[in-house]
Amino acid sequence: MSVGLLAVVDDILSAAMKASAKAAGVVIDDAAVTPQYVQGITPARELPVVGKIALGSLANKFLIIIPAALLLTAFAPWVLPYLLILGGAYLCFEGAEKVLEWFGVHHGEADESARDEKKLVFGAVRTDLILSTEIMLISLAGLEGGLDLWTTLAILAVIALIMTGVVYGAVALLVKIDDIGLKMAKNSVQRVRHAGTRIVRSMPAVFRFISVLGTVAMLWVGGHLLLVNLGEVGLHVTTDMLHAVEGALEPLGGFVVWLVETIISAIVGLIVGLVIVGIVLGIARMLGKSPSFHEGEESPAHVRI
Repeated sequence: MSVGLLAVVDDILSAAMKASAKAAGVVIDDAAVTPQYVQGITPARELPVVGKIALGSLANKFLIIIPAALLLTAFAPWVLPYLLILGGAYLCFEGAEKVLEWFGVHHGEADESARDEKKLVFGAVRTDLILSTEIMLISLAGLEGGLDLWTTLAILAVIALIMTGVVYGAVALLVKIDDIGLKMAKNSVQRVRHAGTRIVRSMPAVFRFISVLGTVAMLWVGGHLLLVNLGEVGLHVTTDMLHAVEGALEPLGGFVVWLVETIISAIVGLIVGLVIVGIVLGIARMLGKSPSFHEGEESPAHVRI
């Protein structure tokens, strides 16, 4: 491989790592949301299902998000905020519906049969589309100006591969770590056996935490998308509020600013989500239908400790 080509590859990798670092928060959200879709299926199907969701995520990025982002950036950049508003509203809806379930509010008839793998994968890939869109758009915005189309495409492709590998590698580890702990619990070495037992015993609480975190992440990301992009389309009161919070709390440090903005985003996400759930239920009742909002995922309310 020539020195010139190595330099190009190094530049692409460096730019990809720098741009993707700004989307780290959404990557954590994505990794937290996905495991709840896999909970409850048979252990033998966990990794195959994660694999299907990962392939769906790659399809989202390479067949939809990257081409659309490049085209819209070049020809209709004004459309992007509206798409992110729609995506944020959807995440708010999903998160609010799950919060209602925590308090025993269920919609539609409960399905006690085996979990539908196709619906599960569809629901996970659909949610991934929203989160992956934000990851890729944040990364795109983080690129230096003046890059040609092919370099930009190469960098986004590297980011897509890295992000998908990180997210679904972490998800695969999470859903199989109890099996690892079980094998360790059968080890002849006492220290290893005790560690395995502790892992197995802690997993219900871990998954409960992940399920709750995933729901909160939906509200946080959804609310943040709404607040930021409503400002982009002219409703400046939302961005003015965020700037005011940032200015008031800046002396307390970056973490405090981030924490308060996250709480505000989550509260806004919950309020908007509850409104959307109410509208959907109202329309459904007018039409004489009883909607079910599930696509096969396990609700945090159903995860037992």
